Amino acid sequence: MITVTLIRDNNQAIKGFMVNGHAQAAPHGQDIVCAGVSALTQSSIMGIERHLRREINLVQDRSGLKIELAGQTDSLTAAVFETMLLGLTEIAKLYPKSVRIIEHRR
Repeated sequence: MITVTLIRDNNQAIKGFMVNGHAQAAPHGQDIVCAGVSALTQSSIMGIERHLRREINLVQDRSGLKIELAGQTDSLTAAVFETMLLGLTEIAKLYPKSVRIIEHRR
């Protein structure tokens, strides 16, 4: 199962997220659930870092991925994160045995 853990600040804005696990919905290289989650999370990272030019702390290793904003969430960054969450939520609805979303507040 893929677990996506959202990190929200005191204002309920998403400040970062962690992703780990595997959907195991199909053989390696053919898993559309993994591909969808990867596309959404990687696109959000690129949008925040490259387009919005926000500084992030990113750790990616064999256990998964963790991203957190270095500063406060602004309205554009929040829009990117919340749009990513919309897509992930739809995937989780379609594949509830493969994707779980957890929200953690700081």
